[in-house]
Amino acid sequence: MIPIFSSDFDAAIKNIHKRTSYQNRPEAELVRSIVKDIAQTGNEALLKYVSQFEYPTHLFSDLRVDPIEVDLAHGRMTPEFLRIVRQAISNIRAYHEKTGLKSWVDPIYTRSTLGMKVVPIRRVGVYVPGGSAAYPSSVLMNVIPAQVAGVEEIVLVSPSNAQGHVNDAVLACCKELGITEIYRMGGAQGVAALAFGTEDLDPVDKIVGPGNLWVTLAKKEVFGIVGIDKLAGPSDVCIVADHGANPDFIAADMLAQAEHDALASAILITDSMETVMQVNRSLKQQFNDLPRQEIMREALINNSAAFVVNLDDLDEMARLVNLIAPEHLEIMHDHDQDLVTKIRNAGAIFIGEYSAEVLGDYMLGPNHVLPTGGTARFSSPLSVLDFVKTSSLISLNRVDYPEIGNDTATFADFEGLPAHANAARVRL
Repeated sequence: MIPIFSSDFDAAIKNIHKRTSYQNRPEAELVRSIVKDIAQTGNEALLKYVSQFEYPTHLFSDLRVDPIEVDLAHGRMTPEFLRIVRQAISNIRAYHEKTGLKSWVDPIYTRSTLGMKVVPIRRVGVYVPGGSAAYPSSVLMNVIPAQVAGVEEIVLVSPSNAQGHVNDAVLACCKELGITEIYRMGGAQGVAALAFGTEDLDPVDKIVGPGNLWVTLAKKEVFGIVGIDKLAGPSDVCIVADHGANPDFIAADMLAQAEHDALASAILITDSMETVMQVNRSLKQQFNDLPRQEIMREALINNSAAFVVNLDDLDEMARLVNLIAPEHLEIMHDHDQDLVTKIRNAGAIFIGEYSAEVLGDYMLGPNHVLPTGGTARFSSPLSVLDFVKTSSLISLNRVDYPEIGNDTATFADFEGLPAHANAARVRL
């Protein structure tokens, strides 16, 4: 079911990466006009676009979800669902509590200090997808690190159904986390409302959370007015496997990624053609027992591949992984630790055939908001670090000033900025 390559790997990877480009998208102009309209006219424009793209806004007096709706949704959840959600919350919180920056101050010279002050972002908007499928797990993954970082105000927006109702499981997760400011809106209009605010919604300082093409283009448009986490694209997985890897596990994980989106990508790197044949057979068998077949078929045929390299060529395997820079990397290989040391570009690394990627989507604790489309070359998973900012602390004493003041003035002279040099010399 997936194309097989034994050469021209780099060209194939480049072609797969093209699917995630946000340059010169025809949808960008409409997104730009939506964002501009909401920035200028607030609620009037927001209600217009919500009615046009989501649900008739006359059904509700307010886009904000009433706490009673949240309570009712929470009450409709089964005890088993709530038990699993609470376990996931515990795991995710414990993981993210291990990540963070701390303020510090150190002495320099005789009586002076330098340091850094770390403060949480005050108000954050969380976008939770809710179009063809609902993602309560995205509530947990976006909100919990923000809470661990100490964000004061967390606002959540999510698309609703045609009647204006936000998914029950999404609302139940909000209830479990104590999120009370929730709005029934999505798309470019939801992002614009978060960025610029309206008469009924205060603007946020940063927007996080994955979404579809319209959401991503809108985040790109408002960046600079507010911060964003990343431009999330179609999901992808890369699996490095040797001849001993279980082909059924590999096929299952490739299909799990393919069901996300027709633009999703699943790539297998192996040194065994027999493994590729076994995986393809298993793909066909498991495919027939699953729904969303049209989406999976497109993803596997158009955006996926199997790369067969020379036997035991770990350097080539690692080179291809670093070129792909996958969102998810699974390593099912006897030399997994050797491979891990060679990998520079990957969002999340799953080592061993029982470290299934899907566990990271929900329960283990590491974040499932990850760099996509090769952006793991320069980007990281969403974490506490995305919800804090830093200020430099400089405290120079008069006794310590002359040496650094003289050098600073001379440096400014080299740059041809006499006023800068004067500001340093006037204190000497």
